Order: sequence, then structure tokens, then C-alpha cells
Amino acid sequence: MAKKKNTTQNDIVSLYMDYVLTHNQRPKTVYAFAKENKFEEQKFYEFFTSFDVLEQSIFQIFFDNTLELLNKSEDYQNFEAKDKLLSFYYTFFEMLSANRSYVVYAAGEKQSIVTFNKITGKLKSSFNKYIKHLNIDTLDLKQDKLEKLKNKGISESFWFQMVLIFNFWMKDTSSSFEKTDLFIEKSVRASFDLLDTTPLNSLIDFGKFLFKEKMHMK
Repeated sequence: MAKKKNTTQNDIVSLYMDYVLTHNQRPKTVYAFAKENKFEEQKFYEFFTSFDVLEQSIFQIFFDNTLELLNKSEDYQNFEAKDKLLSFYYTFFEMLSANRSYVVYAAGEKQSIVTFNKITGKLKSSFNKYIKHLNIDTLDLKQDKLEKLKNKGISESFWFQMVLIFNFWMKDTSSSFEKTDLFIEKSVRASFDLLDTTPLNSLIDFGKFLFKEKMHMK
């Protein structure tokens, strides 16, 4: 039977997800996988170097598709950072829910930060760039080294939040994963409340005012 000529990256990903869910294991070899699905083995290597890389790419594809959907929305473009992040989480986890059988298979029985980092591959780097792009309002430390440490800390804390949401979603048995939506809302609101610099900036301004007044009074 003739080989398929226009097999795309998405085709291979879909075929792979279907295979592992049907057989509850990986294909034995790339050759066997390509032969069974009637495409040239070389086509697989145009996109992926191994099944490990393919599996890690799946979560990156979920991420890319999420941002593509969000960026089509004019409302999203005008959101503040907190609402953008909320929209991202809601959309991303809707995408995971649509592919829950595969995600549960990929995560396996042990659900931890190590497991999540392993199955998501380069997703952490992309997510950190996304967080940076949100330009979340934080206290200006006026020193490059301190700013880098602060920004790294913010990225790590939001990645940890992503892992917590994922673990909650994996165990969520509520209808339409309503409890996960509530978890997302409350965790994002709490994280931004902790980052709220308005009270601290007010105290600093007040302190500067008192210092200047004290100097004038001398």
C-alpha cells in the first residue's frame, strides 16, 4: 500500500497518542510505528529525534495552541496581567481536559514536580518567557543582580503554581472540573495579592517624605 506523502507533525502526534492509548505502551520502534501508519520513517525524524522528544513536544503543542487561541481575542490583549494569566490557565487546562486520557497516561502513577518536568520537556522555558512577557508589576529593586534574582524567583513561583494546579486537576472528580477552575481563580488571586507592591511603595514614599521633612527641620 502506498505511503502517505503529506504527513504533518500534528498527524504524527495524533497517531502516536492514539497508539499509546490503544496499546497502553509505546511502539516498539520508530520503523514499526511509521510502517503501521503508512508514512516514511524519515518523516518522523524531520520533526522528532525519539519518542521521548515527541512526548515532551505534546505539552509544548498544547501550550502553543493555548497562546494562539488567546492572542486571537481582542479582550485578552487588553487584560491586566492577572486576568491574562487566569485566561491562560483556564484555556490550557481545558486543552488538557480534552486530551485527559493521554495526559493521565503520560503522567503515570507518580505525580510530582519531577514527573511533571519530565513529561513537559521544554514547556517550563516557554512558560517562564510567557510570565516575563506579562510584565507583572513588582517592586523595582534598582540593581541588576537583585532584579535578576527577583525575576527568577517570580518565574519559579508561578511554575510551581502550574504544577500545583496540574496535580489538583489530575485528582479532580468534580463535574467539568469546576473545582480546578475555582482552584485556579483562588491561587492566582492569592499570588497577585502577595505581589501587590502598592502598600509597600506607599510606605517607602511615606518614609522618604518623613526623612526629607526631618532634614528640613534641622
